[in-house]
Amino acid sequence: MATFLYKLGRLAFRRRHFVALIWVALLTLAGVGAASAPPAGNSSFSIPGTEAQKAFDLLEQRFPGASADGATARVVFKAPAGEKMTDAGNKATVEKTVDELADGSEVASVADPYTGDAVSKDGAIAYASVKYDVSGMELEESTKDALEDAAQQARDAGLTVEIGGDALQAVPETGATEVIGIAVAAVVLVITFGSLVAAGLPLLTALIGVGIGVSSITALASALELGSTTSILAMMIGLAVGIDYALFIVSRYRAELAEGREREEAAGRAVGTAGSAVVFAGLTVVIALVGLAVVNIPMLTKMGIAAAGTVAIAVLIALTMIPALLGYAGRRVKPAGAKGRLLGRSRKGEPKPDRPGGQPKANLGTRWASFVVRRPLAVLLLGVIGLGAAAVPATSLELGLPDDGSQPTSTTQRRAYDLLSEGFGPGFNGPLMVVVDAKGSDAPKDAFDDVAGEIKGLDGVVAVTPPAPNKGGDTATITVVPDSKPSSVQTEDLVHAIRDAGGDIEATTGAETLVTGSTAMNIDVSQKLNDALVPYLVLVVGLAFLLLIVVFRSILVPLKAALGFLLSVMAALGAVVAVFQWGWLAGLMGVEETGPVMSMMPIFMVGVVFGLAMDYEVFLVTRMREAYVHGEKPHQAVVTGFKHGARVVTAAAVIMMAVFAGFIGSSESMVKMIGFGLAIAVFFDAFVVRMAIVPAVLALLGKKAWWLPKWLDRALPNVDVEGEGLRTAAERGTGPDEDRELVRT
Repeated sequence: MATFLYKLGRLAFRRRHFVALIWVALLTLAGVGAASAPPAGNSSFSIPGTEAQKAFDLLEQRFPGASADGATARVVFKAPAGEKMTDAGNKATVEKTVDELADGSEVASVADPYTGDAVSKDGAIAYASVKYDVSGMELEESTKDALEDAAQQARDAGLTVEIGGDALQAVPETGATEVIGIAVAAVVLVITFGSLVAAGLPLLTALIGVGIGVSSITALASALELGSTTSILAMMIGLAVGIDYALFIVSRYRAELAEGREREEAAGRAVGTAGSAVVFAGLTVVIALVGLAVVNIPMLTKMGIAAAGTVAIAVLIALTMIPALLGYAGRRVKPAGAKGRLLGRSRKGEPKPDRPGGQPKANLGTRWASFVVRRPLAVLLLGVIGLGAAAVPATSLELGLPDDGSQPTSTTQRRAYDLLSEGFGPGFNGPLMVVVDAKGSDAPKDAFDDVAGEIKGLDGVVAVTPPAPNKGGDTATITVVPDSKPSSVQTEDLVHAIRDAGGDIEATTGAETLVTGSTAMNIDVSQKLNDALVPYLVLVVGLAFLLLIVVFRSILVPLKAALGFLLSVMAALGAVVAVFQWGWLAGLMGVEETGPVMSMMPIFMVGVVFGLAMDYEVFLVTRMREAYVHGEKPHQAVVTGFKHGARVVTAAAVIMMAVFAGFIGSSESMVKMIGFGLAIAVFFDAFVVRMAIVPAVLALLGKKAWWLPKWLDRALPNVDVEGEGLRTAAERGTGPDEDRELVRT
């Protein structure tokens, strides 16, 4: 591995014009594809294998032309104080609005409040339901404008009017904080390298990689039904890992220069050593993201694969374009310690000796590692107890999917939600649709009535509409309004009660009862994600564990890495619950409405955080193993690893946190929550687990940390992540290209 990457790095350095041309051409091609691609259509949300999805598919089959996946809007009217919606003037205004809404070219139907029993008992609130032929993301702007104009005219007539539903669904925005995150990353890079040129290389390559990845996603969005959230998450992860991977190679290049090597040789060795760590770190991230496919939710699978593709591009760019750009930069990228005038250092860059005998003062990483190896048990206990305390809120984790009730109070969707709750009860915002398939029943109509009667007798039911059969008379829909809000435990219990009752009815009548609708979909998604979490953990952690055994040639080091990850992810979930569910620091994070944590958050965090956690494990511990392999004692190897790697890993973690935190300003609650969760997870994992717990455990284990059974050592391939082959060749006085034995290695 090291020898191959060494050759690749030298080749990219020498053929930099060709390498740069290839990447610029790919960026241009992806950009042209994105610009010429048709706009993304609906990102279909399906959950195969669930009852809610089965009922939805049955509706499309038995009720053709009903536009089951079409956008909907609820135009909610409230009369002025002291008036009612049934007053003549207010009624005339509503009927005029309904007539205007019905004229739209994409409108399938509009229900008049006065003929559809859509006026509250006190007469203060009414609503008109609008059904469209196409999905919310496919609605033309003129249709949305017509909806808002009709509502505004009713407002001008004196009514309070708000619009709920997904007809006004907008593409999420990330906000200015994303740019701030990149700016923070730039500042950290300048401080780390002390050079604008060296700092600019990771930023430039990361932006090119993200540009190619996001443009490719945009170009394929329509064909593959990729949602807008997919590209945002790919950008989030691609930026973070792209900057970090380039940072590690540039840092190693400067270290090789400091040892007196020529620039081309230094580039080759940087890619051969740090590049090997980048490859395996990238592989762990890709495994974690692609592994999301085991959940069998197409939207989550697409998000994972798209983000994994962006990570793969970041790895390739780091291995090829970074050495090419280093060739262009020439002497403007200085050896480690020679930071020039930017931070007030001399050109020679030697730190001033401040110890007797002229020895330079040990850096912060060395001093910290020395402290940890002297008191490993105390550091270990403090780290574990601290993360355990942060994880406590996760014990009260409640899962759900966002609805209009989780929107900011400044949005018309949220105000419409509140008005409907006020006029018709909290359950009205999450009605359940019961689908009765009586194709196998001898008396379909009786079966429909039996189901409706059974549901009416259940606790927690406010209203049940009469069965509405299809033209064939073999299937009917029944709308059930709970007395609790959509995201409540009571509503979930009602869904299970209806399904249990349906099983008894099927046994006697032969008619199958299915529950669907957005509320039932959310419940099924949460259950499916919960069921998939353990198999996903086993798959991803198991594959990565095997990969890390190959990298570190140890059993206990990968085991310690996996256990440390579990600590960080649980602590991060606890922080997410504290902020988004309990409301701690909610104002600071821009969270206007607390509620259940999104159902996909735990499994998504497990995947992404595991991949990122292994990044720091690989980058930091490979330096320790490199020192151990070259003869240092275990405790000294830990200190040496921190001496060379702590500063860079710290910079990488701060950069990744800044990039993720930049997405907290997104208007999309899912992106906001994931941005915060990943940022806090990186903090816990990099600064508590990898910087404290890992060296403490390695200090306690000593030589046992690097133990590997002899039979397994013989069976494993020698990937030479530490660049041992390169160093051996140098000791022999030959180049790696001339050493046949090393080439075979």
